Amino acid sequence: MSVWQSVRIAGRALRVNKLRSALTMLGIIIGVAAVIAMVGVGAGAQARVAEQIQSLGSNLIIVLSGSVTSSGIRLGTGSQLTISEDDSAAIAREVPLVQASAPAVRGTAQVVYGNLNWATVIQGVTQDYFEAREWPVTDGRAINPEDVEGATKIALLGQTTALNLFGESEPLGQIIRIKKVPFTVVGVLSRKGQNSW
Repeated sequence: MSVWQSVRIAGRALRVNKLRSALTMLGIIIGVAAVIAMVGVGAGAQARVAEQIQSLGSNLIIVLSGSVTSSGIRLGTGSQLTISEDDSAAIAREVPLVQASAPAVRGTAQVVYGNLNWATVIQGVTQDYFEAREWPVTDGRAINPEDVEGATKIALLGQTTALNLFGESEPLGQIIRIKKVPFTVVGVLSRKGQNSW
């Protein structure tokens, strides 16, 4: 049997069994589309995880204060401050390969500007934090040593918080309140990862 005869027989079989042929083609199309979709979803998820890891920093170690146990109930990490600024300074001083040691205190609160408010993560940090986290300031200035020593009431905002509180207005120099304490906005950070601040 020649190739031409095989093609004619196959064509005749397709014409005679139209429904079966259509369902077979539909099954093949759906199967191929499903495989392509799954590969795309997998690649997208992999890219998202890689982006989140990159946003943390590839050479970053985060040390959290220990948790405490009370009556069999484990309280969350950071519920008791067991690490001090002196510990951070000792790490920077005693470990030669450490480029930056940046202590931070973290919590959540409402940030208020005028009649607008935004619930977000609040961090108390030193000037080394932004170098350690590779997080540049896009507008305004960063924290300097004088701010830390003088406990100056200043704030740097993340992109999301700045947008939600100020919209298209300029946030620099504006006064915001965190737990009723006024802070002057001196900078806006670049967008980083999925942080809502």
